Amino acid sequence: MTAPARNPRSRRARHGAPRRPRWGLRITSLAALAVLGAGGIGHAVVSGIDSRIDRVDAFRGLVNRPPETRQGMNVLLVGTDGRERISRAQRERYHLGGAPCHCTDTLMLVHLSAERDRATVVSLPRDTYAMIPERTDEAGRRHPAHPQKLNAAYAEGGPSLTVRTVENLTGVHVDHYLEVDFVSFMRTVDVLGGVRVCSAKPLRDRYSGLDLPAGPSDLDGGQALQYVRSRHLDGAADLGRMQRQQRFLASLLHQATSSGVLLNPVKFQEVSATLLGSVRADRGFGGDELVGLGRAMRNLSPSSAEFVSVPVGVADFPVPRIGSTVKWDDAAAGKLFQALREDRPLTERNRRAHDAKAPRRLSGPPVPVEVAPQKIRVQVYNGSGRQGLARATDLDLRATGFSTTGLPADARVPVPQRRTVIAYDPRWDRSVRSLAAALPGAELRPVARQGPLMKVTLGLDFKEVRAVRIAAPVPKRRGAAAVTGDQVICPEGPVGAAGV
Repeated sequence: MTAPARNPRSRRARHGAPRRPRWGLRITSLAALAVLGAGGIGHAVVSGIDSRIDRVDAFRGLVNRPPETRQGMNVLLVGTDGRERISRAQRERYHLGGAPCHCTDTLMLVHLSAERDRATVVSLPRDTYAMIPERTDEAGRRHPAHPQKLNAAYAEGGPSLTVRTVENLTGVHVDHYLEVDFVSFMRTVDVLGGVRVCSAKPLRDRYSGLDLPAGPSDLDGGQALQYVRSRHLDGAADLGRMQRQQRFLASLLHQATSSGVLLNPVKFQEVSATLLGSVRADRGFGGDELVGLGRAMRNLSPSSAEFVSVPVGVADFPVPRIGSTVKWDDAAAGKLFQALREDRPLTERNRRAHDAKAPRRLSGPPVPVEVAPQKIRVQVYNGSGRQGLARATDLDLRATGFSTTGLPADARVPVPQRRTVIAYDPRWDRSVRSLAAALPGAELRPVARQGPLMKVTLGLDFKEVRAVRIAAPVPKRRGAAAVTGDQVICPEGPVGAAGV
């Protein structure tokens, strides 16, 4: 096989770059540490991790939080600006000019499934239009709630205000907070021997200095930083940059898990020491948690790691005195975060794998329906008296795509109910037909002003849930399509050395 072409570093500093260039992915190194902690040597090497990680009280004073989920774990990964620790030569070589802003540049919400067999990484645009919650600062001054860009929460109130803002936006309970600056980013990539990325076309950005040909490229640490922070390659700006960050994260994790680092104590310790100098974590996330997370991620394959950006409704939403912001597609974003809360996969392949683990397999071929089951919210009640029936039916409905509450309950009936009944609001008459197809023989009972939630009460006649599928493809929303890691890494496999 012909070795990939070497990519030259930038030989000159281009002028005219903005004074405050936007930084790219700093948190990739932290995710890599979690993977590296998965090896059998994890506890031995990271035995002193509690004393080496800087602590931050990210959950101080938080009230009215989303309910804590018992289905998986949610981690808010935050990348901050720390360019003052980069040498003058590196600043010039990699276009890292400007003063440090001590702000968040990258935010990702990572969900690790309850069975630790799937990870979902959701990129949150830094320019997201957000309502910053009211707060009282250390001097006792009260600051009312106000609109602002998402990344401003850190500058105004640090990690705790960032967590509050993200929870208010997503409705997802954040279990842990991890923060890293970019200082160790380049060194970590170099220690791993470089990371390979692929591009269908040449990538050139005079602001970041990125200059890559089409095809595979083996990046050293500096080039990797240019790759993940470039936002002037096309009109997609930060939205395109987030996609590249996701591709790079998938490639880095692939490189870390396939290069033998986990089996080499010396290399493992070298990478760990490189990373630990820039990590800040909440007080409840110690060495055992980090190594446990790493061991869980060892069981992940590229295909079981999902990457998605929050669906965007308006990419250039002007706000007085704030400027251009990113406005989410509220309906599509709501479904995305609902899937995280319910520990459900996003991609079709992982949904099939998830459905295969349901306690009962659905019989027969899927029945075509007009309204996608993912759009239909269902509450299941047991009116039959058969123990466990509501729970099994809830799981079966979820397996075929319905958005169940996940909280089945017993119906308040004096004696077992003979017929299975679907109570529905007449305004959702099309949706109820999709649910009825999954519950053949059920009686449809209209209830005025019930709302969009369908209420199923199982009777003695209930036999099974039938699988359903949408009869026509659902149009894709901008930024809503999730991908798995194996779809974005280079097909050539891992790179042995950094080729520069």
